Amino acid sequence: MSDPISALGGATFNGFAKVREIGPLGMISLRAKPGVAGLEAAIRGVTGTGVPGQRRIEVQGDCAAAWMSPDEYLLILSYDRTGAAMEGIGAALAGQHHLAAVVSDARAVFRIEGERADQVIRKLCPVDLDRLEPGEIRRTRAAQVAAAFWRQGEGFTLVCFRSVAPYVMGLLTHSAMVGSELE
Repeated sequence: MSDPISALGGATFNGFAKVREIGPLGMISLRAKPGVAGLEAAIRGVTGTGVPGQRRIEVQGDCAAAWMSPDEYLLILSYDRTGAAMEGIGAALAGQHHLAAVVSDARAVFRIEGERADQVIRKLCPVDLDRLEPGEIRRTRAAQVAAAFWRQGEGFTLVCFRSVAPYVMGLLTHSAMVGSELE
């Protein structure tokens, strides 16, 4: 595996909320029918979590498993562990119909932090954040591009395609500018 390079070189912006690109993170897209033999073992072996329920993300330390669709999970782990994780998934799901692909280099990840981080997300995503529960992940759009996000600590983590990372950073930066607060 080549040396990891973040999409934007760790770009940051400090406005009324702090925006920063984090990563690279290891990410594996795992497709398998819920309840298939070995699925729980595969996910637990990679992330230390159970199988996440619908629109849920399970976090264990710096690893996570997120529900992305009825038969798709996003496994998040350290970048350098993806090779071993793929081997573990293959062993746990041997003989079962599944698809696992490392998507680390195809994604960009951002943190939006601070007391008013929710305002940045509210400006960009058609989601009622007042109804977003702890441990819930949302697949939606940020302006006009596909994104997924979840609340984590004093902020949000947002994942998008790497090809639109500069555009998303621009959106987040503009939305976090001092003087553009919603309240």
